[in-house]
Amino acid sequence: MLTSRPQPGQYVPYFDNYISRVPVGTEPLAMLAEQPEQLRQLIGGLSEEQALLAYAPGKWTIKEMLLHLIDTERIMAYRALRIARGDQQPLPGFDENAYAAESGANERPLSDLLHEYDTVRQATRTLFGSFSPAQLNRAGTASNHPITVRALLFVVPGHEAHHVHILRERYLPLLH
Repeated sequence: MLTSRPQPGQYVPYFDNYISRVPVGTEPLAMLAEQPEQLRQLIGGLSEEQALLAYAPGKWTIKEMLLHLIDTERIMAYRALRIARGDQQPLPGFDENAYAAESGANERPLSDLLHEYDTVRQATRTLFGSFSPAQLNRAGTASNHPITVRALLFVVPGHEAHHVHILRERYLPLLH
């Protein structure tokens, strides 16, 4: 069964960039299952030194970008859990740059970050796979904007696809 795409108004337009990266006709849960192998193929073989590459001054390193994916996935899954369970409390936003600056990602082995990524991804897939159609349609408020659980299901793989695109376009060419 294909999960229907979220409709405009079920999420803030900022998320269009992410939701559009889930190809029409693609099941987002399947995309969540496929992405870990794709990410490992891109960065799993990097040396610790290579994983500290930033494509420009002031930009995140590959390790920081990976931990940003992990942090964002956790936050989006937490939002989905709260909204799916009927919690109508407005959920706060987060400052991704402040998170990256305090992450300590560059001091951790890449293998440790990849293990954490795999663990979080498995939990995310299990959580989203547990939601009923009614729960997927529930709406709440995050970062002062309406959002549905369905939209969050599309945002998670779309957000990763966005960063993998940047990784391929801006980081990896500098390594070859």
